[in-house]
Amino acid sequence: MDNNDILIRLRYALDLKNSDVKEIFALGGEKVDAVDVPLILTKTPEPDDEGAEANIPLANDQLERFLNGLITFNRGLKPGNAGPPEVSGEHVNNLVLKKLRIALELTSEDLLDLWKLAGINVSKGELGAFLRKEGHKNYKELGDQLMRNLLKGITLNYRP
Repeated sequence: MDNNDILIRLRYALDLKNSDVKEIFALGGEKVDAVDVPLILTKTPEPDDEGAEANIPLANDQLERFLNGLITFNRGLKPGNAGPPEVSGEHVNNLVLKKLRIALELTSEDLLDLWKLAGINVSKGELGAFLRKEGHKNYKELGDQLMRNLLKGITLNYRP
């Protein structure tokens, strides 16, 4: 799953407008022009698709800045905070899970319920492994299929 696809699904699930996406990027410390937002929010064209418009690929650090901005957009600035946090460079899916948990103020039970909405059963132990720091002995990478189903659960929950 590429970063643009994650952003496209999040935008739809949370019903964000292009202006909101631009503002969220700005809150995260990433400057994005209004004309670039639709190009970021398009899927990567297939190699044999000659008439398709090229998109702007989203790097991992740009996605992380967007997620940091989403936290600020939903919850407001943290008191005494000078600016957006530094980029961590963690595995993308685990990072998205952690940042969405903060931005949407989700508990572990809420996350398990979102997966259940999408038709997937994830245990508390698995969820704990996904939320651990990279390098911890029980750390586990979140796969693309589980990420897709989490985003599907968020969509079903926020846009029934």
